Amino acid sequence: IVLMKTGIGSEAVLPRLWHRLVTRILGFRLHVHGKPTEGRPLLIAANHISWTDIMVIGAVADVHFVAKSEMGGWPIIGKLSRLQRTIYVDRDRRRKSGQQVSEIGQRLSEGDAMVFFAEGSTSDGNIMQPFKSTLFGAAQIALRESGTEQVLVQPVAIAYTRLHGMPMGRYQRPHAAWIGDRELVPHIMQLLADGGVDVEVHFGEPVAFTPGSNRKELAAAIRGKVRDMMVTALRNPKR
Repeated sequence: IVLMKTGIGSEAVLPRLWHRLVTRILGFRLHVHGKPTEGRPLLIAANHISWTDIMVIGAVADVHFVAKSEMGGWPIIGKLSRLQRTIYVDRDRRRKSGQQVSEIGQRLSEGDAMVFFAEGSTSDGNIMQPFKSTLFGAAQIALRESGTEQVLVQPVAIAYTRLHGMPMGRYQRPHAAWIGDRELVPHIMQLLADGGVDVEVHFGEPVAFTPGSNRKELAAAIRGKVRDMMVTALRNPKR
């Protein structure tokens, strides 16, 4: 309550402070290349390796997230996610996908930069899964609702590249990944115990989505851009 009265607890301030604090506690060193475009409406599509991806992007950019519904029930993180006006999606209920896409599209039309993880699930940090085209449909709705001629879709690549200053190879990269049914608390404890992870965030050039664009083609094109940036980061990790 005190934070809310001072203004620090607003959605524009507190979440980003929290993300920065968490990345520091975890021992992450962030290396940012490029920046979010200032154009709106803006949809940001990123690859997905771990729950920490939200903290990493949230620490370097003022954005809102599309996240899986389970996160809403997490202690502290769930409350901050709601403060940041996160949109929760339930990927197991396809009947709700249209409603969720509409909500994202509406937020885009209102000027919110929305980030979603286009693979739909986490990977091991070495490879990328195909990008699901469903949520790219939000760009179509934003076009209609905002009355603009285009929606910008910006590719973002996240790569966990070094451990204690040493480049991580194929067998070390899953150290930072949170995959499948892996329990959250043990993963957090492992990251806290090990520390010293370098993380690269690459913002690519945005692609314009116009009334004549195809969302499946857009998803494939954005995936190619994210993959290229991720491969470059893994092959030439920065200090």
